[in-house]
Formats: sequence, C-alpha cells, structure tokens
Amino acid sequence: MSLDIHTAAITGFVLLIAALILSAVMGIKTIQAGQSLYYYKKRRALIASGWRMLGVALVLGALAALENVYAEPVAYRYFPPSPTITLTPTITQTPTITLTPTITLTPTITQTPSVSPTPILPQEYVDQFTAIITPNPDAVFGTIQIARHLDSDLQPISPVTTLANPVGHIYAAFTYDKMIPGSQWTAVWVRQDNTIICIESKPWDGGYGGYGYTECNPSPDMWLPGHYQVQIYVGADWKQSAYFDVTGAAPTALPTPTDTRTPTNTPTPTLTATPTLTWTATPTPTSSPTRTATRTQTLPATYTPAPTQTY
Repeated sequence: MSLDIHTAAITGFVLLIAALILSAVMGIKTIQAGQSLYYYKKRRALIASGWRMLGVALVLGALAALENVYAEPVAYRYFPPSPTITLTPTITQTPTITLTPTITLTPTITQTPSVSPTPILPQEYVDQFTAIITPNPDAVFGTIQIARHLDSDLQPISPVTTLANPVGHIYAAFTYDKMIPGSQWTAVWVRQDNTIICIESKPWDGGYGGYGYTECNPSPDMWLPGHYQVQIYVGADWKQSAYFDVTGAAPTALPTPTDTRTPTNTPTPTLTATPTLTWTATPTPTSSPTRTATRTQTLPATYTPAPTQTY
C-alpha cells in the first residue's frame, strides 16, 4: 500500500482532530469530577489537571489548522510530485473472417492504427506562443483528474472517467512542480478523431508548484459520444495526458436567430440654393502730396538809441 503526500496530510489532520476531541472531553470530565470532591487540595489538583487537558486541546486545534493549511505545500516543496506514467490504451487487432465462394474460410486481419504514445502539439499553435520566458524542461505534472466541479482548494469533486450527455462545463485538475511563471503552457482537449474541441494556451500565471486546472466548455453539440483526452504541454513538450469517455447522444445545436431588417423610407432633404451677396471693393485713387511754397519775411533791423545820463 503506497501513501502519497495528500493522503498523509489528511490522515495527520484527522488524527489531530481526534486527539483534540479526546483531550477536550477528558478535561471537561476531570473538571466536573474535581468539583464534586469535598477535600480542597484534591479538588483543586483535579480541576487544574482538567484545565491543562483543555489547554492541550487548544494546542492540538492550532496544530491541526496549521497542518491543514501548510503541511501539504511544504511537503511538495521538498518532495516534488513525480509524473505518473499513464498507460495508453491500444486497440486490439481482431481477425475478421471473410466468406468466399469456396469452402475454405480465409481469415483477413484488418490493421488498425494504435494511439500515438507521445502527443505532438500542432505547429500552428506553437507559432502563436506569446511568452518570452523560456519554459523549464524539468517541469512535471501529476495525475490529471476529470470532474464537473472543483472545491475552493482546486480539488476535483467526485472525479470521473465517463461522462453522460449533456456534458456541459468540465474541469481537469492536476498537481504541478518546477513551473516558471510567465512561461508558455498549453492544454488541449481532443476527441478520438483528432478534433480539438477546446484549447488553452497562454503564459503560466500560477506558482512554482501546487495545484492547477484547465477547463473546457464548448458548444453542447461538440460532445459526441466516444473517447477523449486532455493533453498538457510546457512550451512544445508534452508532459501529461488524461483519458475519459462520453456516452449518449450529443444535444442538437440550436439555430442562431438572425435579425431581419425592414427597409424604411426616409425622406431625403432637398437643398435650396440661397443667393449670397458679394461685395466688390472699388479702388479709391490716392492723391499725391502737393508742395506749397512758404514765404519767410525778414524784418529790417531796428536801431534803439541808448538813454543819455545827465550829471
């Protein structure tokens, strides 16, 4: 029996909760028993012992909470998940007996191509990569699980390998490690006839390691009965695949209503020309300056006699 990290974390959490309940019950019973004693010292010692048990219960509760939140991520940091080898189903060649006009029956073996063990991402999607950070070739992905719903911790709720129509919106949950944020990754959902029904290709927006998922919600008529697989790529390198089946007839696609426009006669306004008055400037002759002669009159000098002084 192999015990993985997830199972060990759940087991440790359950054991801590059980110890918490046991310690709390014993502490309460001890306090109740101490209160019924008549001797002061014994009563005090028994009640103190009960309170110590309740204190231990509180410590166990704190340890259980820490273990539930941090134990598994820390364990994955030191013990990264290893990719699980998934067996690829191979179609068995069955001889077909063909009747001939003669009495001899000649078996004829029809060769049927098997599923390729290593998927290859089409070049047209590789050419559309937008990330500029080089992916880590050592990145690993754990077992992929198919489910209709995920919980708040990205864990699949009731994983399945067979889905009945109508399939609707489904998820593929996985564990991962050694991923580089910003590097290109791709998830491809493909039918057995190599028809791609969903594809998600973008720079990685998760962390270095932990839990992740990809989702598929195509048109309902795309879920034809048959075999399907989910392929995970880091860069152009395949990392992990998961296989599941779809049963039952796919829903019929509803026709898309088309709006029919009814032409409406719109009156066309008629432009009426309005006469515009145009003013034409008439040049005004410019008069030339006229020279006017100015005469300057020179008065003759006037002699004024000096006064005569009498002694």
